Amino acid sequence: MSLFRLKPITLQPPGQALARTLSWPHHVALGVGAIVGTGILTLIGVGADRAGPAVLVSFAVAGLICACAALCYAEMATTIPASGSAYTYSYAVLGEVIAWGVGWSLILEYSLVVATVAVGWSGYLTGFLHGLGLDLPRALANGPGLGGVVNLPAVAIIFVVAGLLMLGTRESARINTALVLVKIATLALFVAVALPRFDAAHLHPFAPYGLGASAGAGGVKRGVMGAAAIIFFAFYGFDAISTAAEEAKRPERDLAIGIVGSMVACTLIYLVVAAAAVGAAPYTAFAKSPEPLALILRSLGQDRVATIVAAAAAIALPTVLLAFLYGQSRIFLVMARDGFLPASLAKVSARGTPVRITAVTAAFVAVVAGLAPLDVIASLANAGTLCAFVAVAASVLVLRQREPGRARAFRVPLAWVVAPAAIAGCVYLFFSLQAVTQRSFLLWNAAGLVVYFAYGRGRVRLAG
Repeated sequence: MSLFRLKPITLQPPGQALARTLSWPHHVALGVGAIVGTGILTLIGVGADRAGPAVLVSFAVAGLICACAALCYAEMATTIPASGSAYTYSYAVLGEVIAWGVGWSLILEYSLVVATVAVGWSGYLTGFLHGLGLDLPRALANGPGLGGVVNLPAVAIIFVVAGLLMLGTRESARINTALVLVKIATLALFVAVALPRFDAAHLHPFAPYGLGASAGAGGVKRGVMGAAAIIFFAFYGFDAISTAAEEAKRPERDLAIGIVGSMVACTLIYLVVAAAAVGAAPYTAFAKSPEPLALILRSLGQDRVATIVAAAAAIALPTVLLAFLYGQSRIFLVMARDGFLPASLAKVSARGTPVRITAVTAAFVAVVAGLAPLDVIASLANAGTLCAFVAVAASVLVLRQREPGRARAFRVPLAWVVAPAAIAGCVYLFFSLQAVTQRSFLLWNAAGLVVYFAYGRGRVRLAG
């Protein structure tokens, strides 16, 4: 039995098929909801701490690499319109053992993304409540790494969003779209208040830590590329769209529009908001804040607007949780169908929703969110994502070579330039992550291979 056998992509048998309820506006909203979130609302502070005002360049670099990867995702999602995202594409094109490694990395990515966003949401909720004169006990508002016991708000919001997903995909998508509009309005309000206070003096020195990624105190890599490797986290929500392939009404159209459209829109949003942030206040003032945009507004004497932004963030950040928790549950679902996870988890409710796997996913990530610090889990999540992006870009090239005549509803322009650029950029960003993240990622995948050979390989099924 070859380690590199390929999985045929077929329709799912009765009882496992998901309901096709999403059109392209839902996919765009899902993408914007996933992309615009913790990356700009919270991690802009982490990025500024590592690059200074040059975090603007970090956003541009990360956005360019993600744009190349997004084009590759759009081609693979429309060519193989099945749930599972990079895991499914790798299984159909690169082989089983590679697919397992990608799936195992996606487990890491999605779990830690949900945990990161939940922790970021908790920070904004705490700030909002503080503005109202209400303070949560420190022990229940922070994990052990920040002097608390458990981040209870982060745990709670994960289960609230999971409950929403269990109600049904269409219902979740409608609520997600409404909350995305709230989020965009919030960022527009921030820009409207902060941009007129732009002070060019705040941009000097522009790149205090250099352009590369050099290790500093505690092994943290600073510089433009060091920051890009962290805020890369801010862009990659578009891959959650590809997990919705089986629920798209017209996947050959809806997926490409959703992936490319949301990526273009969000890149523009990020650059404008980041420019307003670093121009309105010295980067050192908000570099380590869990709610940097609200903090900037307070420094400008706009306490009321800061409270509004914190409140809106607390309301709208769950769209990111919804998108990634949705995506992870679909990847787990496909892996359960294939035999890599217990088959009982693949059961679908009468509404066409995978209730069991959603509940298990929520419980798993809630533990991480309740206990882990923000910068560590964001960094490790990026490592898993970079692995998946490399696999998708490689799948585009291999499938172009193996099946040049295959129907492709969307084709990557200049594929032999764009896909290698995505691969090279992702590899460079991986080596720009701090060493402890790289080691942790390798250990995670070593553990994954043990699980594969001890459990998954003997139970795998290739029938759809």
